[in-house]
Amino acid sequence: MDLAAALMVSVIALIIPLCIRYITKNVLSGNAPNMLNQIYGMGLVMLVLVIVYTACDMFVGYQGHSMGVMMEADMRKELFAHYQKLSFRFYDEQKTGQLMTRITNDSFALGELFHHGPEDLVIALLNFVGAFVILININAELTLIVLLFIPVMSIYAAYFNKKMRIALRKSKDRIGDINAQVEDTLAGIRVVQSFTNEAMEQEKFEAANGRLVDSRRQGIKSEVYFYEGLVGLIQLMTIAVVVFGGVAIVRGTLDLADLITFLLYIALLIEPIKRFGNFARLYQEGMTGFERFMEMLEIEPDIIDSPQAIPINNVKGHIEFNDVTFRYTDRQGDVLNSLSLDIKAGEFIALVGHSGIGKTTVCSLIPRFYEANAGSITLDGVDIRTIQLASLRNQIGIVQQDIYLFPGTVLENIQYGKENATMEEIVDAAKKANAHQFILDLPNGYETDIGQRGVKLSGGQKQRLSIARAFLKNPPILIFDEATSSLDNESEQAIQASLELLAHNRTTIVIAHRLSTIRNAQRIIVLTENGIEEQGTHQELMALNGQYASLHEYTV
Repeated sequence: MDLAAALMVSVIALIIPLCIRYITKNVLSGNAPNMLNQIYGMGLVMLVLVIVYTACDMFVGYQGHSMGVMMEADMRKELFAHYQKLSFRFYDEQKTGQLMTRITNDSFALGELFHHGPEDLVIALLNFVGAFVILININAELTLIVLLFIPVMSIYAAYFNKKMRIALRKSKDRIGDINAQVEDTLAGIRVVQSFTNEAMEQEKFEAANGRLVDSRRQGIKSEVYFYEGLVGLIQLMTIAVVVFGGVAIVRGTLDLADLITFLLYIALLIEPIKRFGNFARLYQEGMTGFERFMEMLEIEPDIIDSPQAIPINNVKGHIEFNDVTFRYTDRQGDVLNSLSLDIKAGEFIALVGHSGIGKTTVCSLIPRFYEANAGSITLDGVDIRTIQLASLRNQIGIVQQDIYLFPGTVLENIQYGKENATMEEIVDAAKKANAHQFILDLPNGYETDIGQRGVKLSGGQKQRLSIARAFLKNPPILIFDEATSSLDNESEQAIQASLELLAHNRTTIVIAHRLSTIRNAQRIIVLTENGIEEQGTHQELMALNGQYASLHEYTV
């Protein structure tokens, strides 16, 4: 319907000059007795045509833009869904601001191209071809003069089109850099202000801003040469028509009415040339956005369900690492090298060792946040690569060292652990995490808004909410990565008791630097550069007087 309305707009634009020609050539020069009636009649016809033209043009404007907006929404939806499939390895290498630009600016440019492009092409092509057909019938020689300008204009447009595309690509990359810089600075504004580094951040922003200005100026220069150069050539074309048309009138091969009509169609020719120019700009912006959009979609998730992947139910929690080797990138060395570890169902184990030794990596491999480079990991004897990702991760509750709370209320953040949880279940989870009392002390209790990333809460409060979220999920496997690191001693003892209660008959893996929190673990595993150096209970490891005893002395 949009293209049909655009077609009608183009046809009416071609008909109106013919109506004017009829009045100037056939009526005014014919001395017909009913001249006034013919003029009024043709005026009425043109009035109807203008009404239809305006209605169709409005339809094209509204429905076309609406269609573009819906296309943008579909693209954003597709790209956002794709983002969520990509692994931690992908996000380790990416800047959030750049990813945001691709999902907003780039989809907007594509939406504009998808709805304006076909309209502009239909209207421009029909007007252009139709105008030339009519002009040839009026005066072939004068039309030939107009045609001589077309190759020059085409070569000129193609040259600056290429320059526009290069400049637009640079501009989009620079916009992504600006977004990344702003996101980094604002996310860390407390660190920035605490170190009084506002001037340094301003300098970094101004550098990125300056690069954007330079790239935009290059783009503007190409656009100016493109559009204004075409306007200049069109003006030359009009002058040529007036001059040679005047000569033709003097020689008697053209009358004044036909010259007026000719000039009307020259004006009509300018419109499709401008539309072609607009299409060229939209095409460059849209294709640049499309390239960046497809760059993301073409990144295959490195962790996906295999075609034979199966769901898993009634999980007991027996986890086994079999000669697992892992590195984050090929440029880095192995974090884990041929690690073998057997964690019995329902066992409460602790991983200890120096920072960077691979404790968090071990825990990240179980839910397949990363994929092992070699070896295998099994859950209840089933290779985790043959289990559906969603099913596998539903069996695991994680409280990570880097706490993330979403903007919204306390209730919404705890409920994130179980979407359909009742209020009673949420309160029970909060009590187990020793969070219920401080929540009641907040201005609106469970309905209190906690701000971006929970900025209105203390570190300990945020950690207890994240623990409550894991308690609510109530999975057969629990992973606590420094889960009590931000708690005061009183809260830590309360959480410790709750953790041990929750860990009963569940497979529980705790990573801790504060070794006092894992004294009651059934097995403590000491990781070093050589892999598993020691393992046993607290008492057994202290009696060995080895790595664990050294760590214990250092941390106590």
